[in-house]
Amino acid sequence: MPTAEMLRTFVAVPLSQPLHAGLARAQHDLQRLCPVGAVRWVKTEGIHLTLFFLGETPSARVADIERVLTPVAQAAQPLQFTVGGVGAFPNLTRPNVIWVGVRDTAGTLTPLHRAVNAALASLGFQPEDRAFTPHLTLGRVNRDSGSDVARQVGEAIGRFTLESLGEESPRQLVLFRSELRPTGAEYTALRVFPLGQG
Repeated sequence: MPTAEMLRTFVAVPLSQPLHAGLARAQHDLQRLCPVGAVRWVKTEGIHLTLFFLGETPSARVADIERVLTPVAQAAQPLQFTVGGVGAFPNLTRPNVIWVGVRDTAGTLTPLHRAVNAALASLGFQPEDRAFTPHLTLGRVNRDSGSDVARQVGEAIGRFTLESLGEESPRQLVLFRSELRPTGAEYTALRVFPLGQG
């Protein structure tokens, strides 16, 4: 019996092209302030707002995922959020992930996140046990960077000002496949769920 193909998957909200362009400018400007080679910068055209990381998923489960997410997307209220400001997880003293902030102006993003979590938990997927903090990842500090370099990155982030990049009103939820390549992660939409069509 052949083994099922495993797919690295996640559920996310895609972003508009103008926002991707703004994120690319912000990343370029911040990159000039950080020590060379200290950060692995993501491809800005692939940036998305992740709601649930499923990880390694048997390809046969995609139909089940589609079945439980379709009604969640149909029942979703319209999304609207603003994007701006930069920071780092866990903090600027020990930065690991460099992010751009997302503010849920319509108050509908957190309920959608909860509904996606509940739907996928019904299939046995384990949600993260930390609070949902909507953000867009710009880069990750290299693990082999010493504490001095990490501190310099944190200081650069602290000095960097990023005004609002505008407001987004996404109309889709997407199940993505992530393929790790030497040039960085590449994302393919496996299923697209229109929001609020119920």
